[in-house]
Amino acid sequence: MRTLLRYGIGVIAVVLAATSAHADTIRFGAILPLTGPGAGIGTQQMRGIQFAVEKANAAGGVHGNTIEILFEDNQAKPDQSILSFNKLADLQHVPMIFSAYSGPSLAMAPLATRKKILLVNAGAQADKLATASPYLVNTLPTIGDEIKVISKYLAGEGKKQAAILFENDAAGIAGRDDYQKYFPEAGGTILAQEPTQFGQTDFRPALLKLADAKPEVMLVSITAAALQMAQQYKQLGLNFAVAGTTFLQDPTLVADPSSEGIVHTQVRIDAPPELAAEFKAKFGVEMEFFVRQYYNATQIILAVTDRLLTEGKPITGESMHDMLFTIGKFQGLIPLEFKTNTATVPLDINVMKGGKDVTIKQMSSD
Repeated sequence: MRTLLRYGIGVIAVVLAATSAHADTIRFGAILPLTGPGAGIGTQQMRGIQFAVEKANAAGGVHGNTIEILFEDNQAKPDQSILSFNKLADLQHVPMIFSAYSGPSLAMAPLATRKKILLVNAGAQADKLATASPYLVNTLPTIGDEIKVISKYLAGEGKKQAAILFENDAAGIAGRDDYQKYFPEAGGTILAQEPTQFGQTDFRPALLKLADAKPEVMLVSITAAALQMAQQYKQLGLNFAVAGTTFLQDPTLVADPSSEGIVHTQVRIDAPPELAAEFKAKFGVEMEFFVRQYYNATQIILAVTDRLLTEGKPITGESMHDMLFTIGKFQGLIPLEFKTNTATVPLDINVMKGGKDVTIKQMSSD
C-alpha cells in the first residue's frame, strides 16, 4: 500500500531541517528555455525551482544537505537539450533533471533510460511523453487528457463546427491529432486546420484561411505567442469562439483585452496567499502557473530525497525513480498521484474575462 506523504507549507521546514553527520551538497539539474521564444515560460519554471530550493536550504536543507540546481539553457531546442543532458549527466553526475517542452523532453527520454537519470517534466504535455521512458515522469496530464475534456465541454455547449490552429512541432501536432480524435467523438466536426511554426508571431494568414471554413469555434494548440494570436484574431474582426488547453495560460494574454471569452482547460494548482505574497516580494512578479508547477515538482523531489536519506539509501536516478512510485501520492499545492508515469491531477474549465482567468467548471483528468 502506497504511503501518503504530506509536505505542506508548514510541515516542510520541519521535515527538511533534520540534520545528518555527513551533510553535503546534493546537485540536481534543470534544462529549460531561458532564452528564445520560450524564455518567458522558462523563466517562470526556473523561478519556481529556485524558490522551492531556497526555502528548503533556509530551513536547513534536506537532512542538513544543501540542495543546488545546475541550470542549462536549451532555448526549447531538442539538439541543445541533448548536449545539456550529457553535460549534466557525464560531467556533473546529477541523478535528476527537470525538463520542459515536449520536443526537448522527448529527445532526452532515451538518454534518461540509458543512464538511469530521473527526468521530471512539469510543463510539457505531448501524449508521447506518457510512454517515452520509464525514467521520464510528468506532473501534469498529457494534452490528450485535456482535449478530451474541452471537446466534451464545447460540444455540450453547442459548439460543434470547429477549425484547428496548431503549432508544427511535437506538442502542437499531438494537440491537433487529439482534436481530430476527441472532438468528433464528442459529436463535433473538424472543418479545417492550419499549421504555424514555433516562435511565429504573424498568425493572420492562418486565421483568415480558417475563417473561410466558417467554424463555430477555433481549437488552438500552440505553446508560444498566444497573445499575438489573440490580438490578430481581434484585429481581423473574427467572431468564432476560441478554445484550448493549459497551453493558453499566459499571464500577458489573460491581462490583454483580446483574450476576452477564450475558454480553456486548466490544470488546477493554487498557492496559499502567504506563499504567493512571499514569492512576489522576492521576485517582484506574481506566482504564475508555471512557477507553481515547478515549485510543486521541486517539492516532490525534495520529499523523495528526504525519504531516501531517512532510509539510508543513495541518491541515484534509479533510487529516486523507485522511491517516487513507492510514495505514490503527494499533497502539495495540488493533490497528485502517480499511478503511471503521468500523474493524475484535477482539471478545470476556465474562461478569460475582464483580465482574469475564471474557473467556470471543475472537472477530472481521469
